[in-house]
Amino acid sequence: MGAIVIGPLVLSAERFAIILGMAAFLIVAGVLASRVSGRFNPWSTAVALGGLAAARLAHVIGHWSYFEGDPLRILAVWQGGFIWPWALVAVALASPLILRERRLMAYGLVPVIAAVFVWNVAYQLTARTDARPMPDLALARLDGAPLDLARGDGRPTVINVWATWCPPCRREMPVLAAAEAAHPDIRFLFVNQGEGQQTIARFLDAQGLRLDNVLLDPSMALPRHYGTAGIPVTLFIGADGALRKTHMGEISPEQIDAELRAIAR
Repeated sequence: MGAIVIGPLVLSAERFAIILGMAAFLIVAGVLASRVSGRFNPWSTAVALGGLAAARLAHVIGHWSYFEGDPLRILAVWQGGFIWPWALVAVALASPLILRERRLMAYGLVPVIAAVFVWNVAYQLTARTDARPMPDLALARLDGAPLDLARGDGRPTVINVWATWCPPCRREMPVLAAAEAAHPDIRFLFVNQGEGQQTIARFLDAQGLRLDNVLLDPSMALPRHYGTAGIPVTLFIGADGALRKTHMGEISPEQIDAELRAIAR
């Protein structure tokens, strides 16, 4: 659900669409370089790299309060966080500097249009989220007491699917713990995949993490119910128990806050 699996690689629908769009851009630009002008080779490189930088910078500026305490996180592009329309700034700057001629600049619109078209089609086909209800599943808490997932408590729910051996899970866990502490109006469930109580308890103690609901899923039943692949996965569920959003991979603080506001509405 909302992910593409290619061998051992799991990509979110958004990242898969971006990769395809970028590939379309470079392929069409390569054709123009071979048939129209060699200037399209340096132009496409400048636009691709400059577009990534501009989209990331726009996101950072728009969410600066999340970065000012940890500016090195600007480089954590694997978390996502790009405002893609700002990539057009790179097109606007590189085209007159590298292509120079109006005829070539007109040709330059072709790979840009191709990239946007391929990205949009790929995203629309892969980003579907079913409003699937909570599973009829009881999981043991870390302290041994069972929790029936289907029985909500009237609050929206965030479910994080994780394991101690997963580096992205370990990196995002303090951020999720802080979100849980800051949002008592939202229920957080941390569903561990296939590990024992002692392993989980040692990890939480070593990291100084205090989480209200750590659940054991030894048979990995939760990912099967929601049709997810790989970890970490963060599920955002409304107060009615219906799934609203699936986030594949490591999640950033600004993404967490945006999704929490969405499910709280």
